[in-house]
Amino acid sequence: MKLHTLKPAEGSVRKKKRIGRGQGSGRGGTSTRGHKGAKSRSGYSQKLGFEGGQMPLQRRVPKFGFKNLNRVAYKAVNLDSLQELSEKIKGSDITIDTLIENGIIGKRDLVKVLGRGELKAKLNVTVHAFSTSAKEAIEKAGGTVTEL
Repeated sequence: MKLHTLKPAEGSVRKKKRIGRGQGSGRGGTSTRGHKGAKSRSGYSQKLGFEGGQMPLQRRVPKFGFKNLNRVAYKAVNLDSLQELSEKIKGSDITIDTLIENGIIGKRDLVKVLGRGELKAKLNVTVHAFSTSAKEAIEKAGGTVTEL
């Protein structure tokens, strides 16, 4: 047995410092809560973002602009994406289900086809909306456009 190998017996040393167990423990009396005030009372909980009476950051920061609660947000899919997809699936029909299966859009997304890129394949596209340039490009390639 050597001094550097000595350890206390299993279970004889407490990990957590117990508070509120009398003056002899060194953590009695106020039980590490200080004197008076809301934080010393039981049941105290601070509001989220409370800064001690100082004006909270959320209220100090200037707000501007307008958020339309009724706006319709479309997920944009471009012609070059449709071209890649048609080569991948080797089919001419592209619907919402096709786009969901290939991970291009989410289940609840509204889709709008935009006109970036070139379309060489003849596609029958069925989605919620089209830009005029995308509609022209699909019809020019010999495909059809159907809005839901």
